[in-house]
Amino acid sequence: MIHLVSPKTLHSLGIVGMNQRNISFIGKNNQRKNYRLVDDKLLTKQIAIDKGGIPVPELYGVVSYLFEMAGFLKQIRHRQSFVIKPAQGSGGKGILVVTGRDGDGYIKSSGVRIDDSDIRHHITNILAGLYSLGGRTDKAMVEALIDFDPSLKAYSYEGVPDIRVIVFQGVPLMAMMRCATHKSDGKANLHQGAVGVGLDIATGQSVCAVQNGVLVTKHPDTGAVLTTLQVPLWDRILEIAASCNAMTGLGYIGADVVLDRQYGPMLLELNARPGLAIQVANQAGLRHRVVIAQDIVASTDDPAERIALAKQRFGALAAASRASVVS
Repeated sequence: MIHLVSPKTLHSLGIVGMNQRNISFIGKNNQRKNYRLVDDKLLTKQIAIDKGGIPVPELYGVVSYLFEMAGFLKQIRHRQSFVIKPAQGSGGKGILVVTGRDGDGYIKSSGVRIDDSDIRHHITNILAGLYSLGGRTDKAMVEALIDFDPSLKAYSYEGVPDIRVIVFQGVPLMAMMRCATHKSDGKANLHQGAVGVGLDIATGQSVCAVQNGVLVTKHPDTGAVLTTLQVPLWDRILEIAASCNAMTGLGYIGADVVLDRQYGPMLLELNARPGLAIQVANQAGLRHRVVIAQDIVASTDDPAERIALAKQRFGALAAASRASVVS
């Protein structure tokens, strides 16, 4: 059954729509000249290392032209696992995850076996711009597969869970963990069927969870209880996300962080136009939080103080959201 909510109710909850996001949040805080720093994942990786000293997944190689294909296929012969993605892709499109080998072939996260011809075809599509923003010609980047923290294993199926944090001028506004499912083909993308778990900014604990806009309490494939989720190393995750505004010159962004077993939190990518589904996962709106964040920014220039104030102010809001979901 679909329950319609009136515009008045949405406004009172502080729910942000596409127009307000584009005009008030993105348009006013993100200079277009800096978009390239996050739209191109290769540039993002480079500035994260050079400017922020932020750990990122190891880059195995880049394919820019078709004539480089043969050499690339030889280069990955010894790799047991890797990820191929478009440098200018978005929404999880065009990502190929290889988790193992089968003789001369490769095994995808779904268990399907592929070979060199499949990889060649996939990279050709990337170079042609099939998955890139605006359909521009692109590059294929090949990264190390994240060996994610074992404490999160039960919360994702055939894929790596990631944490999306929306940040305004160094103030973390809202967060969620995106958990891959069989339906999402192992990708942490809510529009493809992944589960979004809203997270308390103060603690990294779950607020509630949704799949396809419907509240859920367990992972559909693993059966893991989502209401008791606690993301480890939460303070470090917030530090990495909050530092990305200054690093890119963009005032309103989404930072995607993953937890590696060996290296801990690592920046996966950034988004200058973060989606709005995070509001559903938290059962809360972004508009009220931006107003609070503006007050925090006006009160202090210290990055650590901005994070501490965000934890204090938004932690109380998360408690109220959690109580309303339970009731």
